[in-house]
Amino acid sequence: MKFHTLRREQWIPRPIGEVFEFFADARNLERITPPWLGFWILSMDSPYISEGTEIRYRLRLHGIPLFWRTEIRHWDAPHRFIDVQRSGPYKLWRHTHSFEAHGERTKMIDVVRYVLPFGFLGQIAHNLKVRADVRKIFDYRYQRIQQLFEEQGSETT
Repeated sequence: MKFHTLRREQWIPRPIGEVFEFFADARNLERITPPWLGFWILSMDSPYISEGTEIRYRLRLHGIPLFWRTEIRHWDAPHRFIDVQRSGPYKLWRHTHSFEAHGERTKMIDVVRYVLPFGFLGQIAHNLKVRADVRKIFDYRYQRIQQLFEEQGSETT
């Protein structure tokens, strides 16, 4: 089984409590997911994310409709939470969201470990398309988070 890892760091110009609260609200997933994915939350156990919360989504990747179900497996507010795919397009998907306070700024660290299905064919798909797709999604997410928190900052001044 071939594990792939994506790691991203981002400085957010807001205090850790405010940043964590943003990510604890599942509705914000739709705000930071690229529109071309047609991402939509179908159901959720509770309005705010916490340990054990299960979230069901629908999205479209290259025109193919996909259904995805994740569970929050670890919750340590305001420092970390981990979501794990229960069913969806990957054989394994584990996304660790970490937050570090640095005065009035927050360092956010995303680490995604994933495995594709279909063995050797999955590896070929990763090399040809999936790696680039995952990076593109997280590039968009980075830009959107920066934009949203800069807007919030200008609203409070």
